[in-house]
Amino acid sequence: MRNCAIVGINWGDEGKGRIVDLLCSSYDYVVRYQGGGNAGHTVVNDKGKFALHLIPSGIFHEGVINILGNGVALDPESLYEEIVFLRSKGIEVSPANLKISDRASILFPWHKELDALEEERLKDKKYGSTKQGIAPFYSNKYQKKTILMGELLYSSNLDEHIKDILEWKNLILKGVYNAEPISFEDIKKWVEDMKEKIGPFICDTTKLLMNAVYENKSILFEAQLGSLRDLDYGIYPYTTSSNTLASYIPIGSGLPTAKIEEILGVVKAYSTCVGEGPFVSEWKGEDADKLREAGMEYGAKTGRPRRVGPIDIVATKYGVEVQNATSIALTKLDVLSYMDKIPVCVKYKLHGEEIDHFPFPSLLEECEPVIEYLDGWKEDISKIRKWEELPNNARVYVEFIEKQINCHIKYVSVGQERNAYIER
Repeated sequence: MRNCAIVGINWGDEGKGRIVDLLCSSYDYVVRYQGGGNAGHTVVNDKGKFALHLIPSGIFHEGVINILGNGVALDPESLYEEIVFLRSKGIEVSPANLKISDRASILFPWHKELDALEEERLKDKKYGSTKQGIAPFYSNKYQKKTILMGELLYSSNLDEHIKDILEWKNLILKGVYNAEPISFEDIKKWVEDMKEKIGPFICDTTKLLMNAVYENKSILFEAQLGSLRDLDYGIYPYTTSSNTLASYIPIGSGLPTAKIEEILGVVKAYSTCVGEGPFVSEWKGEDADKLREAGMEYGAKTGRPRRVGPIDIVATKYGVEVQNATSIALTKLDVLSYMDKIPVCVKYKLHGEEIDHFPFPSLLEECEPVIEYLDGWKEDISKIRKWEELPNNARVYVEFIEKQINCHIKYVSVGQERNAYIER
């Protein structure tokens, strides 16, 4: 069985959804194994342009079964809105092609409220949360104070479980944030509504995936965000609250026996970042505005302008290492076509010394980028589909990155459309 993970190498927003959409027709299952609705995967295909937040990107392909694993922060309200939207565009979304792990924990309205209240309390020290409840959710999960999706179907004491958690939540809302308490009646009504809408999608996905292994089916694992947002290996504390690395797949997917033959890391041809935290190669001013507009760099979930800059070799090489990537998909090469010279951050300068390793997070604010320039190509490459037809300088740029990060660049994306890519 050939299993593959598609993961982000940098800060997220690398174009993972576009790569999943490109490749997943060759797989039987597509599984999201971590994260929640706090980020988006933008997919452009013959059906239109879509920003997916929870539903795996395999949903556009007939015959592909899409799974939301137990490691996902499952917001049933946002998920149902996404289902309704896709159906309105003629996309089939049913219990036949979308399945939710009965072991996934529910993200409740109180998680979003607490997320927003904490960001407000932090003021200028905020983490840059999207306020989708992700940090409170994962905190509660490890405190064993969440409710599993399966409880909507199987539990005889669901009401008591909700009341116990709600009592604790209201103590925090009132005592810490001086906010209004949440009534059990309101939550009970919300739960019943979500059960009716989402209940048919819930099942034992571990059993399903175990059977897939026995039947020699192929599985594509889809990550959210990137290496530098990983809770343990990222730019802590400016990370997400889950593990974004491929090594988390056996836990979060619901397939503890998972063996991954290929880990395809996704890297943008320049750097982008949504949210707070250190970003060594960041541009400001006119150069940043030009790159942002050329690449349409605005968050898929929030619409926030992304921070932008030259590709960061130091951060990218680190991301390749912690993901254990076996190959790379380089996206948005076409965006750089307007530049005369292409900047690359090849090293950092820290305390007067040039370094090529990614330092401890608190040292990043003291780092400065060391920039090299490569010649641009100044022509439209969006229609090119063969490697040898790319301008020489574009090929030199790709090969330079490949050598620097010590990982083969297998795919080069030259446009948003599904077929706008080159396979090397």
